[in-house]
Amino acid sequence: MNVILDTNVFISGIYWSGPPYKILKAWQNRKINLIISQEIIDEYDRVCKALSKQFPGIDLRTFMELLAINSKMYAPLKLNEPVSRDPDDDKFIACALAAKVKVIISGDKDLITISGYKGINVIKPGIFVRENSNLFDQ
Repeated sequence: MNVILDTNVFISGIYWSGPPYKILKAWQNRKINLIISQEIIDEYDRVCKALSKQFPGIDLRTFMELLAINSKMYAPLKLNEPVSRDPDDDKFIACALAAKVKVIISGDKDLITISGYKGINVIKPGIFVRENSNLFDQ
């Protein structure tokens, strides 16, 4: 299953337990495919660097290296007009359209409100884990 993770889900999965952590483990175990664009990687990297100062015990290089090795990179489609109330969120929609991904996992209200846009479902991490429990069985 191909998915896109909003930055809040990716970062939460690194630093805390819960559904985002389970989603990252499923990706690490190759039960889901993480789809990214350069813009998404840049945002992950920027936020990780900012948080690494607060949480110096976590080696983020491992996660960024895993992104390079174990993700599928796409050039995002150019959107003719903004889709989300927050233009920074459009990078996830543009990548989903380019890769024909039907699921963005996010807790971001601006993304959740546009769920269904061109067949792209934006789903909260907890709901994704519940609805796809077969991916998370130990």
